Amino acid sequence: MSDNNEKPLDPEAARIVARVRRLMMIASMTTFVAVAVVLGVIGYRFFRTEGRVQPAMDASAPWPNGARVISSAMNDEQLALTIETPTGVELRFYDLRTYKPLGRLPLGGKP
Repeated sequence: MSDNNEKPLDPEAARIVARVRRLMMIASMTTFVAVAVVLGVIGYRFFRTEGRVQPAMDASAPWPNGARVISSAMNDEQLALTIETPTGVELRFYDLRTYKPLGRLPLGGKP
């Protein structure tokens, strides 16, 4: 509600009001951009399909007769299995996205 009998602001007060308005506009735009970036990242992570479909595991992967799993460990991308084979202990690494073997590391003689 504005009153027609208001006194105009002095020049110093008018400069301060203009500066506060400008700072509020900058803060509002920064907040808007930050919220837009967060929503964009959430949308990107939600809708991207890169490697998300897991193929069926290949059952014909070579596995030594009489082998048994001693321990396992995994992270976001790989699975590591420690297995005991008739020839000794070895580590086998698998890619969790494709279930393909990445490599094996023989550790030596029998445990």
